[in-house]
Amino acid sequence: MRIALLSPYDTGSHQAWLAGYVRHSAHEIAPLTLQGQFWKWRMHGGGVTLARHYREQAVAADLLLATDMLDLTTFLALTRDLTHATPVALYMHENQLTYPMRPGEARDLHYGFINYATMLCADAILFNSAYHLSSWFEELPRLLKHFPDYNELNTIPLLRERSRVLPLGLDLAPLDAHRPAEPRSGPLLILWNHRWEYDKHPALFFQALYALQERGLDFRVALLGEHFVRTPPKFDVARERLGERIVQFGYADSRAAYARWLWRADLVVSTAIHEFFGAAVVEALYCGCYPLLPNRLTYPQFIPAGDRAACLYDTDEGLIERLAWAATHVDAVRARSWRNVAAAYDWGHMAPLYDETLDQVAVPSRTR
Repeated sequence: MRIALLSPYDTGSHQAWLAGYVRHSAHEIAPLTLQGQFWKWRMHGGGVTLARHYREQAVAADLLLATDMLDLTTFLALTRDLTHATPVALYMHENQLTYPMRPGEARDLHYGFINYATMLCADAILFNSAYHLSSWFEELPRLLKHFPDYNELNTIPLLRERSRVLPLGLDLAPLDAHRPAEPRSGPLLILWNHRWEYDKHPALFFQALYALQERGLDFRVALLGEHFVRTPPKFDVARERLGERIVQFGYADSRAAYARWLWRADLVVSTAIHEFFGAAVVEALYCGCYPLLPNRLTYPQFIPAGDRAACLYDTDEGLIERLAWAATHVDAVRARSWRNVAAAYDWGHMAPLYDETLDQVAVPSRTR
């Protein structure tokens, strides 16, 4: 089967997902992409440009696989002579309705509506986590009720019927090439491998580290993850206050360097207020990091039921106490393996599931 993969925002996790599926799928994948920048313009204009590319390249796909940043209504309108009988699957990496706003920032509902209208055009809607699916359908009625009339609330159960969870595929196996021969040693090494952005709530992470410091506990910190334009002030303050405890500060300059830090670290922490999937945590789990995660969002799915009391926290104080325990029980932290939990998301396992799912979508009859 020939699949046209339509991704107007090809960067970061979107880019890694596309490249991974192209490499591992048994199907023939024809990627049509645009550079991952100017996200609002990509949602407005990406459908026009990708429709032109589809025509110019004479793709002739058996199935369209679109990502959530595409205005599928525009794309299909501009290619209707070519795609009117072509089944469509929509992959939801994220959405613009439940993504948290910065403090003081108002949500522009137009972008959430693009997501909604795009879903109406899709035969199958694939969410990267159960949390993402449930949070979208919890919020969607409020979006539609916001409008003065013709709210079309009857479309919600129809969309829910087309929806299912298809977790993110990740390139985990290549991380093994960077596994060190020597076992972990020294003080507890705490890993932060998330974007340096407000939705990851770094203030809480640093608050917990300062509490450990005040107790006189021995630990080290590796601060990885992307940041844009300039270093957020909270990170500069932490660099000064934690001093030599910080053994890495900033984005790793290569995938290999990133992988080596994952293997060196003992424990991965998340303080996120938003996470649709959690690829960074899964990568750290695969490399042996012990998880301390919020008991909400997507995180409970990664932790076996018997370990949740130890690994998931409900309060700020709960995070601090679990970190203090880890700093004083380093051998116990290092003794626990999380590899099998994470390995389920490797493309070696996920690509056949994707192929089977998309085979099911690519049926002659249309359901919308």
